[in-house]
Amino acid sequence: MGEMVLGEMELAVPANSIQIRPGEAGRLVVLLPYTPERVAKIKTVVGRRWHHKEKYWTVPHTDGALAHLLALLVGDPVEVDPSLRPPSVLDDRKPPHEPKIPQGAAPDPKLLDRVHQAIRARHYSPSTEQAYVAWIRRFIFFHGKRHPMEMGQPEVNQFLTHLAVHERVAASTQNQALAALLFLYDKVLDRPLGQIEGVVRARRPRRLPVVLTRQEVRAVLEELDGTPRLVCTLLYGSGLRLLECLRLRVKDIDFQRNEILVRDGKGGKDRLTMLPAAVRTPLQAHLEKVRLPHAKDLARGLGRAPLPDAIARKYPSADRQWAWQCVSPPARTCVVKGGGPGAGAAGGGGGAGAGVRGAVSHQVGRSGGGTEEAPEVARGPRPSRQPEPGARFFAIAAWGAPRHCGVEAPDAT
Repeated sequence: MGEMVLGEMELAVPANSIQIRPGEAGRLVVLLPYTPERVAKIKTVVGRRWHHKEKYWTVPHTDGALAHLLALLVGDPVEVDPSLRPPSVLDDRKPPHEPKIPQGAAPDPKLLDRVHQAIRARHYSPSTEQAYVAWIRRFIFFHGKRHPMEMGQPEVNQFLTHLAVHERVAASTQNQALAALLFLYDKVLDRPLGQIEGVVRARRPRRLPVVLTRQEVRAVLEELDGTPRLVCTLLYGSGLRLLECLRLRVKDIDFQRNEILVRDGKGGKDRLTMLPAAVRTPLQAHLEKVRLPHAKDLARGLGRAPLPDAIARKYPSADRQWAWQCVSPPARTCVVKGGGPGAGAAGGGGGAGAGVRGAVSHQVGRSGGGTEEAPEVARGPRPSRQPEPGARFFAIAAWGAPRHCGVEAPDAT
C-alpha cells in the first residue's frame, strides 16, 4: 500500500486523541497514540495492518467498521473525520457484529509465517530457518507474548542479558539469538534496531580442538559397521561435515575421477573434495545394496527424494530418478511435511544423523577412547598440535585453495 496523503485532513486535535480518517483502497486510517490497552483493542479487528513508516494502523472500510471501532474505543478521546461519521453514528456505540473482510482481500499472514517467507525468499538453509523461528518464538514468550512491534532495543537487550546471566549460554548461542532478532526487526518488521548497547555478552573461551591420532581413529572405525562406518570414513577421508555427508546424492559422487561434489555447503557454496580410495569399494557396494529397496519403493508409489528449490517443478520426475537419491537414505519411509523445501516427498531424506552420533558415542566408549565422541571430530579442525612421526595430513581441495584437516591420516586411506 502506497503512502497516503492526508493533506487538508490534518486537523488540530489533542495529542492523546485517536484519529480515524478515510484512506486508500477501501481502508480506514487509525492514528493511535500508543498504549498497550489500545494496541490490544485494535488487534482484535480482522484485517488490520500496521504501517511502520507512516506510524498508523489501517482497517478494512466495511459496513459497520466505524461503529465497531467506536465501540472498541469507548472511554478514549476519538476524532472522526466528518466525511466518515454520519449523524446516525454520533451517539451510537453499541458493539455491532465483527466486520468481515471485503471479498477478495486476503488476511495478513501471521508473524511467524512472515518470518518463514522472508527466510525462504533469501534462500537461507533449513537449519537457519528452524533456529531463527525458535529464537523469535522464545523472545516473544519471554516478554509475556507481547508483539515485537510493541518492543524494541530495551526488550532485546533484556532478553540477551537474561541468556548470558541466568541461562549461562555460550557466546555462539547468544550471537545466534541476536542474529535472529536483528533479522526479525530489519527484514520482517522493517524496523531496524541499530546499535544495541549495554548487553551483557557471554564470554567466548579459548579452547583447543580435539585431534585424534591415527591409532584412535582406527580403533573407533574398527568398532563401527554398516552405514555409520561408511559415513565416518567419508568424514575422515574427505573432510565432509556430517550433514554434507548425509545429504550427498548419488550423482554427486564421481567414481571415475575419485571426486565428491558437495552442493550447498556452509554459506551456500559448492566445493569439490576427494573420494578416498579406501571408501571406493565399500561405497559402491552400499549403493548397489540400497538400489534394490529403491526399486521396490518406486513400485509402491514411493521412493521420492526431496529436491532443492524449484527443481521439483522444473523436472517433475527427478525425485524418482536414481541419480537424485540420497547416498544414505533413511531406514524407514518418511514423508516431508510442511511448506519447506522437499515438502510432500516420500521415501527420501538426508539420513539419520542422530543414529550416526549414537553409534560413534557407543563405540568410542567400547574402544576406551577418552576424547570427544561426536562424529565431527573425525573430520577435524586445523592442526592444533604437532603430528606424530610419520603422520600426514589431508589437503582438501576447495576450489583450488588447500585446507588441512586436523586429523592424522592412517595409511589405509
